[in-house]
Amino acid sequence: MSIGAGIALIVIGAILAFAVDLPNNYVDLTTIGYIMMGAGAIVFIIGLVLMVRRRQTDTVTRTEGVGDARVTRSTTRSSGDDLV
Repeated sequence: MSIGAGIALIVIGAILAFAVDLPNNYVDLTTIGYIMMGAGAIVFIIGLVLMVRRRQTDTVTRTEGVGDARVTRSTTRSSGDDLV
């Protein structure tokens, strides 16, 4: 979710900085565009770090015997170092 929000901020900031040329005496849209692009880059990087940092896989195996049930659950967590 935050990766998409970062991309959206970058795109909106680029539109404000480079494409909009409205006469305005109160607000500098170019500066606001640059600020939004910087914030979008920060949000995008934070989203990537959080996505890579926490990956978890749960596997549940159910084996039934002659009268009892046995459930085996194994949890595997991998860090971002494995992906590089």
